[in-house]
Amino acid sequence: MPKTVSVRPGHRTGLDRPMASLAGLLREWLPRQRWFAGKDRPVTDLTVLSLTELFPGCLHLLVHTGQAGVPAPVGTPSAGDCYQLLLGVREQQAPHLDRAFIGRAHAGPLAGLAVYDALYDPRSAELLLERLRHPGTAGPLCFEADPAKRVPGGLAPRLLDAEQSNSSLVYGDAYILKVFRRIQPGVNPDLEVPGALAAQGCLRVPAPVAWFRTTEPWAATLGVLQPFLPDADDGWTLALRALAARDDFTTEAHQLGRATADVHLALSTAFPSTAHGENGRTAEAMTARLEAAVHCVPALRPFVPGLRTAFGALVTCDAGPPAQRIHGDLHLGQVLRAGHEWFVIDFEGEPSRPLTERCSAQSPVRDIAGMLRSFDYAARQRRPWRPEWARRCREAFCAGYAARAGWDPRKKHALLRAHETDRAVYEVLYEARHRPDWLPVPMAAIKRLAVRGG
Repeated sequence: MPKTVSVRPGHRTGLDRPMASLAGLLREWLPRQRWFAGKDRPVTDLTVLSLTELFPGCLHLLVHTGQAGVPAPVGTPSAGDCYQLLLGVREQQAPHLDRAFIGRAHAGPLAGLAVYDALYDPRSAELLLERLRHPGTAGPLCFEADPAKRVPGGLAPRLLDAEQSNSSLVYGDAYILKVFRRIQPGVNPDLEVPGALAAQGCLRVPAPVAWFRTTEPWAATLGVLQPFLPDADDGWTLALRALAARDDFTTEAHQLGRATADVHLALSTAFPSTAHGENGRTAEAMTARLEAAVHCVPALRPFVPGLRTAFGALVTCDAGPPAQRIHGDLHLGQVLRAGHEWFVIDFEGEPSRPLTERCSAQSPVRDIAGMLRSFDYAARQRRPWRPEWARRCREAFCAGYAARAGWDPRKKHALLRAHETDRAVYEVLYEARHRPDWLPVPMAAIKRLAVRGG
């Protein structure tokens, strides 16, 4: 049996004592995690904001990380970030948890114990599902569920290996639990939006069946359980499969455009907005993000004049469709195809941006631009690059969207170019930080978009 630590749930006195055991381990482990945002800066400060013994041998923590070095880009928290951790502690390091091993504590109350990421532990994952099946509280943690949806017990868990900004557990190929890693105050859109769309009768988004949140140090969403589509393939996998087989993908792209329009129409009903696109303010924000990105990725510098021109064209162009709630980070990895139908998932938006921004009304063209960029990414996954394949998919997607939405994104050229450019700048910054080998993909788009009419 693992040796465990007793912590009075929600009790803040003495929270620094476990950190005497964990701080050194976490400073080294956190920057290596896919979901950790500040890989380019050392962790200089680590503070526990909340600590709860979720069940014997498993600690739930919210930790604040402070980092020194270059300023964070516009729209990201510069003073540090809050992360959710579920840590297991054992006397012995278990071979089946080698991938989850963080280290062995050498000081403090956990001295001598092996510390690991508890989401890799099937037993911890099972107990986490039991918490969701039986709503209640554990210190500041609140477990809640839709009373109309019954989740069965005994579902075998598995942690998905896909690169994500969060961690996802699949239970018995029936449900998927997304555990948010980077926590901001407020209701996460990945809980709020699917719930609202389900109430509208939109069937293209799996509805939440259970979730958990915290009240300390502030109210925030921590995780969401939704139905899992076991026979579905994500759009990215399907696109790469079509490219490898030299198959056409325009029929799928057209249907995906229609599905995207369906979701946008449902969002405009579920979240009525009186906001109108303010192109001037949008152009200023895009330019500010560009300037911050150039500071971090000097390779952008030669293209700045052309990119500013793309943003500047927003000021005099057609305002386009009304601002509304959108997905916020739409690409081929955020859509699933099951049978002949497309489904849209992951409404969290870009986790690096403030929650208030992600929940604000924005132009639906931003989502469209994200998907168009994703076709380009797919076409450049292997040589020879297939720009013509991407062009046909882009055309088909826009045609499908227009058939459902009643307006054609292709006729909003300046608006679409500006949003594509903004997305490409974001991609350059992301790839430079996380996947440098992929940097040529968005840089090719930057070169194209920097040319007038590109």
